[in-house]
Amino acid sequence: MADSDVSSLAYASLVVEHIVPSGKGLAFRWWHSQLTRKAKRFKGYIRTDLYSPVKGSQPDQPLKWYSIIHFESPDLLKKWLKSRDREVLIEAGRQVFASYQFMSFATGLEGWFSRQTGTEQWGFGPPAWKQNAAVVLGLYPTVIIQSALFGALGLMQSWSLPSAMIVNNLITSSLLTWAVMPLVTRWLGFWLQPAHQPPSRKTDLIGAGMIAIALIAMVVLFNLVLA
Repeated sequence: MADSDVSSLAYASLVVEHIVPSGKGLAFRWWHSQLTRKAKRFKGYIRTDLYSPVKGSQPDQPLKWYSIIHFESPDLLKKWLKSRDREVLIEAGRQVFASYQFMSFATGLEGWFSRQTGTEQWGFGPPAWKQNAAVVLGLYPTVIIQSALFGALGLMQSWSLPSAMIVNNLITSSLLTWAVMPLVTRWLGFWLQPAHQPPSRKTDLIGAGMIAIALIAMVVLFNLVLA
C-alpha cells in the first residue's frame, strides 16, 4: 500500500462529554446542531454521532450527553478544535451545558499512554512512533513467553489456527492492558511525554536507546534460553 493510501486512512475521532442541567435537553440539541453545521464546513469533516443522554437515578439530576466527531486526519481535526467558529459556539454553549470535556484518538493506542485530564486535551498521548516503540517493547516478551509457556504445557496444540489465534490474542491484549503496558509506561514515563510537550533531544535519545538495548538484550536472552 502506498504512503498516500496509508495517510488517507489516518482518521481522527473526538469523544465529547457534556453535562447538561435538567430541563435544558432541547436547548442542548439545538446548540449541538449549530456546532455540527459549522463543523461540516471544515475540510476533512466526516460526520458527528450524538447519543442519547445518560440519566441519573433522580429526575432533577444533570444529564450526560456523549458525541463523537470524526475527521479525516488528526491535523484537520485540530484545525476545527482551534478554530474561531468553534470557540464562539463553545462560549455560547456555556449558557446551556454546565461543563464539558473531551478526548481525541488518532493512533488508537492513546489509552495506554494518556494520564492527563482536563476540559480540553487533544493529542495528549506521546508521538505515534514512541507509542509504537513502547508497545513493541511490551508486546515482544509477552508473545514470546506466552508462546513458549503454552508450547511447553501443550495448550491448544490440537486447535485450529483461527481458534487458537483468537484465544491467544485475547490473553495477550488483556496482559498488555492490565499488566505489561502500565509497567512500560511507568518505566518510560520520562520519555513518553505528550506530543505538545516534547522532552529534550537528549531525553529522546536516552529513551530510544533504552528501548533498543532492552529489545536486543531480550532477543539474545530468548535465543539462548529457547534455542
